Amino acid sequence: MKNFLLIGAAGYVAPRHMKAIKETGNNLLASFDPYDGVGIIDNYFLKSKFFIEFERFDRYVEKCIRNKIKIDFLVVTSPNYLHDSHIRYGLRLGLNVICEKPLVLNPWNLHGLKELEKDSIGKVSSILQLRLHPNIIELKNKVSKNPDKTDYKINLKYISSRGDWYFISWKGDIKKSGGLCTNIGIHFFDVLTWIFGPKEEMKVEKVSAKTFKGNLKLKTANVEWFLSVDDQFLNKGTRTLRTLKIDEHEFDFSHGFEDLHTKSYEEILNGNGFDISETEESIKIISEIRGYDK
Repeated sequence: MKNFLLIGAAGYVAPRHMKAIKETGNNLLASFDPYDGVGIIDNYFLKSKFFIEFERFDRYVEKCIRNKIKIDFLVVTSPNYLHDSHIRYGLRLGLNVICEKPLVLNPWNLHGLKELEKDSIGKVSSILQLRLHPNIIELKNKVSKNPDKTDYKINLKYISSRGDWYFISWKGDIKKSGGLCTNIGIHFFDVLTWIFGPKEEMKVEKVSAKTFKGNLKLKTANVEWFLSVDDQFLNKGTRTLRTLKIDEHEFDFSHGFEDLHTKSYEEILNGNGFDISETEESIKIISEIRGYDK
């Protein structure tokens, strides 16, 4: 059984990590978050330690290390702009680090993490869970079997309505979140570049607080993408629209997300996690898009 630490216990995605730790037969030793609304922890680890001050969390971790209590992984689900710092914290302690997307906000920060990782016994793994979706794996295999085709036409539309809280929270602050395309778009830019190759050209056509639209030329595909948190683009009574059309064929990946974090942990624990370099292409794209959002 492995011992885990968690930074960012009150976030939206944190329970998926708690569930994954539990379902892989491991233990959440302690977690930290400045917000104390984290009763969800009891659903998974009733005896887990919790801290609202980082200094006390750090002291506890140091005490564990001093007393030979083995810590195997640090999980980072803090606000996006803090990922880099918290990953560095884990590597300096010699821990393996599992981090939510985006690993960092800027591609140049990846170089620093790679250098620090070289000097640490710990390794960094990014959660790129859509790559483990059965339908997306099937799509990648299909594309790989047809290497001569370089003109796929792709239309991506992802609309997920958000209320005013979103723009008041750190997610609405581009300096902290990286902006709308980082929050809801990086998942899709990652899988598209994973399947169809790196970016060659990009044009952003629409920029607003709630909506982005653009074109992306990949090695083997042309992508029209539309990302929004504005419910005016949704049918009444719906909260989310997620569509991906490839050469006029609708690609369905609206289901099958429930266990992808657990699958991610299984792969990481088996030594098959996605490393720092795997995140680079999508981070380059969202960083470039951010240049339009000023």
